[in-house]
Amino acid sequence: MKIHLFNKPYKGNRLQLIIICLISLVCFNSCKKYLDAKPDQSIATPSTIEDLEGILNAYSTINGRYPSASEVASDDYYLVTADFNSLIDPQRFYYSWQKLPNFVGDYKSPYQAIEYCNIILDELPKVSGGNVIRKNSVQGNALFVRASYHYALSQLYAKVYNQSTAGSDLGIALRLTSDIAIKPVRSTVADTYGSVLNDLKQSIPLLPAISDVKYRSSKAAAYGMLARVYLAMSDFTNAGLYADSALSNYNKLIDYNTLTVSAAIPFKQFNDEVIYDSKAAGPQALSQSKARVDTLLYASYSTNDLRRNVLFKVNPNGTVAFKGNYTGVAGASLFTGIATNELYLIKAETAVRNGDSRTALTALNSLLVTRWKSGTFVPYAISDQKQLLGIILKERRKDLPFRSLRWTDLRRLNMEPDYAKILVRNLTGGTYTLEPNGLRYVFQIDQDAVNISGLQQNP
Repeated sequence: MKIHLFNKPYKGNRLQLIIICLISLVCFNSCKKYLDAKPDQSIATPSTIEDLEGILNAYSTINGRYPSASEVASDDYYLVTADFNSLIDPQRFYYSWQKLPNFVGDYKSPYQAIEYCNIILDELPKVSGGNVIRKNSVQGNALFVRASYHYALSQLYAKVYNQSTAGSDLGIALRLTSDIAIKPVRSTVADTYGSVLNDLKQSIPLLPAISDVKYRSSKAAAYGMLARVYLAMSDFTNAGLYADSALSNYNKLIDYNTLTVSAAIPFKQFNDEVIYDSKAAGPQALSQSKARVDTLLYASYSTNDLRRNVLFKVNPNGTVAFKGNYTGVAGASLFTGIATNELYLIKAETAVRNGDSRTALTALNSLLVTRWKSGTFVPYAISDQKQLLGIILKERRKDLPFRSLRWTDLRRLNMEPDYAKILVRNLTGGTYTLEPNGLRYVFQIDQDAVNISGLQQNP
């Protein structure tokens, strides 16, 4: 009998048993055993480096459990009332920024991936076989993935990072051990980000510069994730430094002139811009038949800007749907990984914020020339730093739609009066508004976790 982990067949009963037991151990439910009973380690414990590599190859869990709630709540699209009413409760409440604690999947699934990583990290010192390079790779990947999921959770269930209050603001429940007898407690925002940064920095010397396969991490991916995290913290010095480090390892961009603009799926999985591949399962709200791209966003693309037709398609009724997913599949599955276009934009933004307009312009123009029809792009040459920053932020939104990045951008930019934004949803029977820094920028954690673990609920 075979099981398939990321399209690779693994033969034999032992790995099947390990995966089955891992799944049974990490599933969140209302049973108090989850927190109070230690697992029977005699059932199936990874004992070889091959076992641990097999766990890392469980693509649907290691790479595919990122939450999608932030994109459902963001402002790059809108729903008509009939489509809104057809959604399941959590997605309707995400979309309208209402208070509802039973968001099971978006809270539970990342912790399942984190538990896999903790099992790898706890068992790695005990396993037999494998040389140092091989073991380092396993450890580095587990650290990277754990950090990435903790960070993703922090964007939903903790306040935006504010240096003056991060030491007291509630963060997420950090899971740094596979021992399920240890009850989770909520850390502070400062400790949450500190743990994420520590895991990522520890992973770097253990990883190759570039991975042979893009569903595994690398130095470039870890540098890129550090740039993303530091940007969310508004630490523009470190965000810029790590974006540079990532791009020094890998900096390919896709010339959109080489793509088939009319293709239903313009990008393949693991395309040239992807450094690390991961995704969130497609929520119903973001399906092409329901999610209509914000009209002002779509109108912001010039006719010679290839992104207008590569990333979007016009529906028969004149509305616009998103199709430019870097996952390489149709539908609402969201690319959440690290890609070079994000890094060029981080480099551009941080450079101008740090007073280096020349570097900012070089990074921005290097990206945009690959997005416009050949011979039509006129490079920006702006000396006013505030004006240039505004352009970079607009281009960031235009190049990275539906990538689970917009929500974090809204949160961090709301702290700057010049870029704070009021969000509005218009539906038959009511208008919903989300003010800058409003309470609903932090979702309530799953009520089961509150009931079982005694975690403090968000307001």
